[in-house]
Formats: sequence, C-alpha cells, structure tokens
Amino acid sequence: MSRNSRLAALVVAAAAFQTLSAAPARAQASEDIRTADIHGSVPESRKPAVIFHAPNDTFDNGALITHPGGGPGGADASRLQSTSLGMTTLGYTASSAGAFRLADDFTATAPGWTVNTITFFGYQTGSTTTSTFNTLRLQIWGNGAPNAGGAVIYGDTTTNRFGSTAFTNIYRDTETTVANNQRPIMATTSAAIALTFGAGTYWVDYQLGGSLASGPFSPPTTILGQTSGSCSPNCNALQWSGTAWAAVDDGLAGVQAQDVRFIVDYAPSPVELQTFQID
Repeated sequence: MSRNSRLAALVVAAAAFQTLSAAPARAQASEDIRTADIHGSVPESRKPAVIFHAPNDTFDNGALITHPGGGPGGADASRLQSTSLGMTTLGYTASSAGAFRLADDFTATAPGWTVNTITFFGYQTGSTTTSTFNTLRLQIWGNGAPNAGGAVIYGDTTTNRFGSTAFTNIYRDTETTVANNQRPIMATTSAAIALTFGAGTYWVDYQLGGSLASGPFSPPTTILGQTSGSCSPNCNALQWSGTAWAAVDDGLAGVQAQDVRFIVDYAPSPVELQTFQID
C-alpha cells in the first residue's frame, strides 16, 4: 500500500422524536399514608385513558408500575408496599404554589445529547383521569448536584414551560387500598427545550402545578419487593424545602433513598468527520 494512501470515514448519527396552579391547604413535603385519606374514591371518569408510551431515543429514570392491570378498571397500579415493606410515602411534593421542588440526575452519553423535551410524573389526590396539570417549571444543573456545587445552565424557577399532559393509565395505591382510584398519575411534558449538552451528568429540578388544591405529588420509582426502586448505581433524588436540599427518603422504612421518574427525549449529537492517514 502506498505511503500516501488515505482513509476517510464519516459517521453521522441523528434521531429525534418529540412527545407527547392552585395552592395546597398547607405545605407538606410528601403525602404519607399516616396522615392522608387513602380509602376515599372519586367518580369514575368516562373519558378513555390516554396511555403514555416513551418514544425512541429516551432516558427513562425508572419504573412506576408494580402491578400491570392491577388498578381500577384494569389500569396499571404503582403500589406503595405499605404492609410487606412498611413504606409510608405515596408521593413527594413539588408544587409551583410553594417552595418545594424535586431534583434527580441523568447522564448524557458521548458525544452528547440535544434535549428535546423532559416529561415528569405526578398526581393531585382526588382528580379524575382528565389531567389537572397546567404548570411546569424546571431547571437543569451542570458541574454537580444542586447541593454539591452545581450551577443552573438552563431554566429558572418562575417560567412556565408546560407543553402537554395526559393520563398514564397508572394509579398510585397501597397494599391496603388496592385499586383505589384517588390518585391517577399524569405525565406532564415540557415545551421544547432544544438545547445541546456535552457528555456528562446533569441534574434537573422541577415543580408542577394544577387546578386542584392537592399537592401536586410525584411518586417515587417503584419496584415490587424493593424499598428503593430501579436506581443505578443508587437512588439519590433531592427535595428543596425553600431553605435547603435534602435527600428524598421514605417516611417509615428508615433511610431508604428514593428516585423520581422522569423521561428525557433527546437526539444524539452528530459525530464529527474523522480523517486520518495510514503510512
């Protein structure tokens, strides 16, 4: 082979899919079965469920469904394991009507991602399957967690970045209130973000708002038989109280760290042309 032979390679990767505030009576960091009304019910909505499916090119922070088909009317259930594991927290407050915010992390793989939208999950106790959500505020942090030197690189605490919302076909219930219909979980998706991030770990924090007085609350990621759900390498969600960030833990099961589910819809960044010479 000639010393001047050259080989050029071009790899281009691109894909994109896009998917898809009333104050609480008193501020609370979570909805706990020791204080919440978990036995009530709401009238069944006649509106068909809109089932949320994540598209391709997504990062999904964890599972919610513990009992497929185990909810009201054959919907899915995200069941708090209140008897078998002694857990007490149905959901964590992230209300745009107050100070509470939730945060969790994601890692963009090399060479980077263009983030299209982010979807968050929550409920307002007592709602029907018609979503009540109308507000989403979010921030994305780089260079560390919000409580460990991170800095906001996108968003703020005041702008409503709400895009769309729909019923997920999942209900949050407990082992003592199987198929209770008070807490239908909604997916709330941001408006277009269209921002490119280099490879690395980022944190997103958010607040939700809706037309009911309850919450809003976000359920933790949940796996049957586990106190901390689907976390790799570990559960590490945070909650802002208005004065400080603290770990999101279950109320009764000791220091059992939790995650909250969110889905990042993204397009991988293109790989640049690489030219090299073979001697």
